[in-house]
Amino acid sequence: MNKKVLFIVHAAVIAALYVVLTLAANALGLANYAIQVRFSEALTILPLFTPAAIPGLFAGCILANFMTGCLPWDIVLGSAATLIGAFGTYLLRDLRVKWPAVLPPILANVLIVPFVLAYVYRFEGSIPYFMFTVGIGEVISCGVLGMLLYSILKRYRKYLFPTPLSYK
Repeated sequence: MNKKVLFIVHAAVIAALYVVLTLAANALGLANYAIQVRFSEALTILPLFTPAAIPGLFAGCILANFMTGCLPWDIVLGSAATLIGAFGTYLLRDLRVKWPAVLPPILANVLIVPFVLAYVYRFEGSIPYFMFTVGIGEVISCGVLGMLLYSILKRYRKYLFPTPLSYK
């Protein structure tokens, strides 16, 4: 099996899943605004399984933000938060205990998205308030749903992600 093709396929599938899950959350009014519970953010746990998740999550976030009508600065900065979080999760892949792997995407979003809400969208509220509301959504999405997803996927790891972490 060509490892480069497998990497691209993994990234593309993850991007597509991110878009579909964000659109589902958006249809329920959960993908944008001060309180965001994007089901797609649970996928930020995937860098524990494959480095292809990093570009996949980034591309998926760009597409999802574009498709849900986000403003250009939100598309750039929100997607950057997802990229930073995914890379941080990847860096924690060798930890014996896996729950800290949800912290990078939570922190990246809590530190970036509130400024987007305040200065790009000019929502009523303070930065600490937005940090709190975005943090709650990220804890639900990345923390609870992400760890639930991890516990399910680790059983099927060898079937879903048959190559080792490096695609060399």
